[in-house]
Order: sequence, then C-alpha cells, then structure tokens
Amino acid sequence: MKLSVIIPVYNEKQTILKIVRKVKAVGLEKEILIVDDGSTDGTKEELKSLEGDGEIKILYHEANRGKGRAIRTALDHVEGDLVIVQDADLEYDPDDYAKLIAPIMEGKTEVVYGSRYLSKENILPFTKFKIGVLLLNWLVKVLYGFHITDEATCYKVFKTELLKSLSLKCEKFEFCPEVTAKILKRGHKIIEIPISYRYRTVEEGKKIGWKDGLSAVMTLIRYRFFD
Repeated sequence: MKLSVIIPVYNEKQTILKIVRKVKAVGLEKEILIVDDGSTDGTKEELKSLEGDGEIKILYHEANRGKGRAIRTALDHVEGDLVIVQDADLEYDPDDYAKLIAPIMEGKTEVVYGSRYLSKENILPFTKFKIGVLLLNWLVKVLYGFHITDEATCYKVFKTELLKSLSLKCEKFEFCPEVTAKILKRGHKIIEIPISYRYRTVEEGKKIGWKDGLSAVMTLIRYRFFD
C-alpha cells in the first residue's frame, strides 16, 4: 500500500525542511503533500527548494485558514491507499510510520492512532495541554463509550477511502475530534500504538490554545447529538 503523508504547515521556517528530510528517509512507498497555510515567516521560500521533487506535492493557501482546512485541501490530491497527518514541528517522529500502518496492512482495522501516552519513554509534563487531552479522552469515553488514551494525537492513520467518505467540515484544530466522532459513530475500531514524542513549548512555537480546546469539546458534543 502507498502511504500519503499530509503536512499542513504554518510559519515553520526553522523546521519544515528538517521534517521533510525525515519523512523522505522513511523506507515506505509514499507521497508527501505539503500545504502551506498562508505562512508569513519565509516558509514559502523554503518550500520553493522542494519543487521538482517527484515524491512531493506542494499546495498553497493565500491566507491562513487553519490546520483542518489545510488537511482537507491536501485530501483532494491524495493518491495513496493510506493517509497519515504529519505536523511540521518535529514533535512527532516519522520513524514510527511502519508500526502505525502495520495493523491496517494486517487487516485488523482501518484506523490507527499513535498514542504519546502509551510510551513510558515520553516526557509529558502536566500542563494545560495535557489537561486538555485528558478531558477529551474522558469525553470520548462518556459520549461514545470508547476508551482512548490520546484523542488529540497528530498521528492518525486511515484508509484513504474511509477518510474521504467522512465529508469533513473542519477548518482549524477540530480535525481530530471530528474524525474521532465520525469514526466511532460508524462503529469502526481505533487501534492505538505507542509512539515517540518530543514535547514543544509555546515559546518554541506551539500554536494550539484554549479556544481550540473548547472547540474540540464542542465538536465532540455536536457530532454525538446534533449531526
């Protein structure tokens, strides 16, 4: 199976080429779809150096529209059998791809989440971000009856046909709760796999905020009862 790696990027000039090199080094059949979401820090100029690489497709938003919208833009151009989302900030390690896609390749499921909390090697300080993840995990259990350890993980892998069939509406960080809600309502099994993780602080460029957390909560509730 061919893996489509979607990289939504916004103002990641310092890391974008590093993460692309790490993705390219993974020994799997793949394509890389990068969506620059209206960057203003020189990220676009860095991406120009990748044009002409047959393994990479680069798409541009003229203005910042959000991570969810960037993923949806890339999804229209996906040609692989499987899809994974890769953040550009080096928190997640592409070396984990092989074990993440294995349960799908083995026919055990159509959806795999990489859990930061299943690995004892990861340093996960007790911050507002961790509190938010724990809250979302609890909501998934209460609303959908499914125990999950890392609902908000970036590393989510899907069969392409399944992800495209979800008719996504997300614009910003509500991509995660929307796909979780829709997958579980359809009765699909999510398998979680331990992954490595390097925590990044707000000072280092972490962009998610309390408004995004509130939006995630409301998204889980909305798709449970109103959609």
